[in-house]
Amino acid sequence: MKANSRLIVVSNRAPSDGPPSGGLVVALQDCLKARGGLWVGTSGKFTDNPANRFTDVDGDGYQIKTFDLSPGEQQGYYLSYANGVLWPMCHRRADLIDITEGAYEAYIGVNRRLAKMLAQICTSHDQIWVHDYHFMPLASCLRAEGVTATLGYFHHIPFPTPQDLQALPQAEDFSGWLADFDLVGLQTEADVGTALELFRQQDRSEFLSNGNLLYRGREFMLRSFPIGIDTEGFQADACALDGRALANIPKDMRLIIGVDRLDYSKGLPNRLRAFGRYLSHRADDDARATFLQVAPPTREALQAYQDVRRECEHIAGTINGQHAELGWNPINYLHRAIPRTQLAALYRTAAVGMVTPFCDGMNLVAKEYVAAQDPDDPGVLILSRGAGAAEDLDAALIVNPYDISEMADAIAIALTMPLDERIARNAQLLRRVKDSDIQRWTTNFLTVLSQSKNQPLVPTPTFQARAATASVEE
Repeated sequence: MKANSRLIVVSNRAPSDGPPSGGLVVALQDCLKARGGLWVGTSGKFTDNPANRFTDVDGDGYQIKTFDLSPGEQQGYYLSYANGVLWPMCHRRADLIDITEGAYEAYIGVNRRLAKMLAQICTSHDQIWVHDYHFMPLASCLRAEGVTATLGYFHHIPFPTPQDLQALPQAEDFSGWLADFDLVGLQTEADVGTALELFRQQDRSEFLSNGNLLYRGREFMLRSFPIGIDTEGFQADACALDGRALANIPKDMRLIIGVDRLDYSKGLPNRLRAFGRYLSHRADDDARATFLQVAPPTREALQAYQDVRRECEHIAGTINGQHAELGWNPINYLHRAIPRTQLAALYRTAAVGMVTPFCDGMNLVAKEYVAAQDPDDPGVLILSRGAGAAEDLDAALIVNPYDISEMADAIAIALTMPLDERIARNAQLLRRVKDSDIQRWTTNFLTVLSQSKNQPLVPTPTFQARAATASVEE
């Protein structure tokens, strides 16, 4: 970093009071403490007339600044546009896009309002690291405010295909949103390939000999940075509690575990159906297996999430009704969150970890499951080819999340896999998990961002025209 520079992290929510909620927060906090910096995000509070200024919050060795949203901004910016349009588009579900009047205006309005506030406090020496799809236009908004700081963006979810992008009313602005950053980080090499294909279709794109892209006269970098976990910390958590006692699993019973937010992208109905198919074909003398699916609620105001919840609950109830016996319920379905230390212990206990999303940016549950295993008696990871983690974790049992029979067969294979094969597979997987540790991921991104060319540029005319007419709730 340049002398006298700060790292400014921007995310939808700023860190809350209490211990960090995950490895990403821990890693970013460590960076901010070491380098000197600031974390900016929404407060989680809603006011009818939010002020155009930040509120200072005490941070552990670094600064935190938050800003409020109005109820209308929360509905339009967060629910209707970020999660009702961008999320399904990026997860290959353009059919679920719900284009609501005023949603884009609220989305771009929040980004413009945040840019105006940031422009008052940042300098040209700062590095601003923007996280995720909530703030994709933020670089364009900051450039329009004359901000010359170095701007990086990390896209935590899958990158949309050019075909899915056609469903976005603002598709013509999308490439400019990215190009106004100095560095765009994506999860996988496949995502980078998808992004490059998008720019190949743009008339004013040029691929430079140094590996960078030139779009409408602006050079920027596009790279893959596979995100990881706090491997050592998670391994320690996994040994802290007795997972078998937590789940009340008898010694003669096998545990299969899945942990996902209740999102349609996670493939939970098909996973439950696959377990039901396995139960239908298991021999009577096979060891009993209990499937524990932890599915915390998310975005329950959206219809698509209500639908997938009802579907999962119906399937779980049907399978239990068909296969349950006295003293054995095959599916234990929890629609709530479980503390991290308990999850780690449950992962270590589970003979099988099922991570079978239709489409996922990375999926850190897969890496957590691997890290939690007893190296002398590890479980088996069943991993969807739709998860970004499958690009590196190829020693898992890779399955098609749309193929119920293939997933059922994988469960049978995993439950009967010889010890020596389980040990060999887990050792290879653990090496890959350590190679993408969260601390290394953070260092790699910021190192490349420091090497990027800082070229402040006014956003594209099309974006400016849209932005000028966007309503901002003052």
